[in-house]
Amino acid sequence: MTPNPAGVSGRLWLWIVLLGLTGQLAWTIENMYLNVFVHETITDDPTVLAVLVAASAIAATFATLLVGAWSDRVGRRREFIASGYVLWGLTTAGFGLVGVDSAIPNGVAIAVITIVLLDCVMSFLGSGANDAAFQAWVTDSTNPGNRTRIDGVLQTLPLLSMLIVFGALDPITRAGNWQLFFAIIGGLTTVVGLVAWFGIRSAPSPQPSGTYLSSVVHGLRPSTVRANPRLYTVLAAWAVLGISFQVYLPYLIIYVQKYLVIDAYAVVLACVLVGASVISIVGGRLLGRSRSPGVLLPVVGVYVLALLAMFAARGMVPVIVAGTLTIGTFLLAGAMLSATIRNLTPADRAGQIQGLRMIAVVLLPSVIGPFIGAAVISGADETYVDLGVAKTVPTPWIFVAAAVVAVAVIVPVRALRRMPGGVSEPEQETVAP
Repeated sequence: MTPNPAGVSGRLWLWIVLLGLTGQLAWTIENMYLNVFVHETITDDPTVLAVLVAASAIAATFATLLVGAWSDRVGRRREFIASGYVLWGLTTAGFGLVGVDSAIPNGVAIAVITIVLLDCVMSFLGSGANDAAFQAWVTDSTNPGNRTRIDGVLQTLPLLSMLIVFGALDPITRAGNWQLFFAIIGGLTTVVGLVAWFGIRSAPSPQPSGTYLSSVVHGLRPSTVRANPRLYTVLAAWAVLGISFQVYLPYLIIYVQKYLVIDAYAVVLACVLVGASVISIVGGRLLGRSRSPGVLLPVVGVYVLALLAMFAARGMVPVIVAGTLTIGTFLLAGAMLSATIRNLTPADRAGQIQGLRMIAVVLLPSVIGPFIGAAVISGADETYVDLGVAKTVPTPWIFVAAAVVAVAVIVPVRALRRMPGGVSEPEQETVAP
């Protein structure tokens, strides 16, 4: 990144961290604990978990495309952020009301359908508020001189949110009090949305020309892809890494708890998250100075080796070391790619680009990755016994599968190396009319 003397005001930091962290708390519930909730209270079928992840990703992507383009045309983000967070919190709290009624025929099937539909509504509202409006607002409010630092912090917020949830709320889930668990995070998200209505300021942003529908589909046009090759190649690289991540993420807690039989899994995850945060922040500062796309490959290389180490790791200490390197290097690569995408974002398309980012970072990984993981788990056919019932358990082969997928990032990175500017060029690209 080229140096820029512009700093970040305390007020901007406050809202970036508050809105970003609150959103990640809600996403932690949806991305990780909702799977555990379904596994323990509804069904242990890994395909159901894969369908849950994929369906919510599709809903989230549509929300980001629609709300992102809408907020571009309105020229304001505050209303979308604040109202979205309020509704997002209410639907998150609703997860705790879903359960299997054994008195109703096909009670499990009804519960599965209900949780999938509610998750889609929650994901639509959350992505409209967070992935579309909030992320676009961050782009509006920052510049190439401070985005690497800001995105380095944003990349650590998912880890911090996991640490908070594991440390403060995991005992509630272990006690089986899922209603209280979902209500706490849902209530917090709603309150932050109410406060944000009066606290955040919409940064000025130019409005795109054309109709609303043309804004929604603009980024999907072949002419736009041809006019912005670096942007779409960076998105492709992130999609590959995201697919690798989603091969194991939906099953990670279940794997540590049920396959490795680590009772203090919250301690393991806490250590991993703290260590990964340090890697992401420190590494982001060091690698953010490089303008070469090739710098991404060593980071991904360490990520692949860390995944293979996770395959072999047994016991708390080996899992902590391997897990820290795995999550840390993934987030470091993500921070580099995220800052680059902001730098390549046209000034009047910040909301619309979030929809493209959602397709690459969430939709494709969430539709493809969990099903790869589910196929690996089903193929291994390993189980554990819970209250006399045999349940399917994730196996370490999910990490090998994730490593194989991650190697494919070489293709888009090598393509970037042949393009002028590379990965870290801060100049915006042109926009096809």
